[in-house]
Amino acid sequence: MQMQPILPPPEDIAIAAEGATLRGRLFLPRGRPRASVVLHGASGVPAGFYRAFATWLAEERDLAVLTYDYRGFAASAQGHPRQSRASMADWGLRDQAAALDWMAARLPDSPRWVIGHSLGGLWMAHHPGMAGVERVITVGSGLAHVSDHPLRYRWRAEMLWRGPVPVLARTLGYLPGRALGLGLDLPLQVYLDWRRWCLSHGWNARDFGTRLPMPEPARVRARMRLIAVADDDLVTQPAVWRLMARYPEAHKRQMVLRPADHGLKRIGHLDAFNRKNAVLWPAIID
Repeated sequence: MQMQPILPPPEDIAIAAEGATLRGRLFLPRGRPRASVVLHGASGVPAGFYRAFATWLAEERDLAVLTYDYRGFAASAQGHPRQSRASMADWGLRDQAAALDWMAARLPDSPRWVIGHSLGGLWMAHHPGMAGVERVITVGSGLAHVSDHPLRYRWRAEMLWRGPVPVLARTLGYLPGRALGLGLDLPLQVYLDWRRWCLSHGWNARDFGTRLPMPEPARVRARMRLIAVADDDLVTQPAVWRLMARYPEAHKRQMVLRPADHGLKRIGHLDAFNRKNAVLWPAIID
């Protein structure tokens, strides 16, 4: 029996973004990549969370995959989050665009794909590099408003956005995500942007043309699969379907991941990418 070549180890890489250097990893298949994938992560989720999924894409689907951390966060942080001036707008406008451009330069002859998780799927109409992307998959990405959450979760959202958490974050100069059970700590302006938009119908659309540049929807003409998770309390199905209006030129398809269809008890907002739920990955990508 002929043994397959060993999968190359992930490469640690640096991405030059406007005003920051981002740290990431490039996962390569054994041979020539079928396509190159940029994986834009969710808010407060470090790139390492996606390692198992990226390895599977390289090993089982012959894809080159870039994962990275946004500025002021996880491996891209230059110090304590209190010292960072990073905003969520920086993450969506500058960091995501820089990652897309880096991958295009690294593998210029490879078809380009984008996978966006939550925040990672919301900004593509702002990225010039999307004009060359052939395929897009979003998972749990939607224009969420606090009123979308089911009652079992809404009290938590109210505490996060309107309760004591805003006061605490402003007092400390950062969001203490670890202490609050919300994942990693976040720079203050990242949290404030996130809060502002989750309390606004249309999410960040209220800032287009003032605090944010206008999007250019014609940039996104790819085949696009928008995936909602049936038991996602954070970004519900209506919020995901609202996102379709941001990408009118894309060839869109809707999909719902239901835990019972895959022999699972729960998926939620994050765990479609968790190694324990790898049974979902062919449904996401194929």
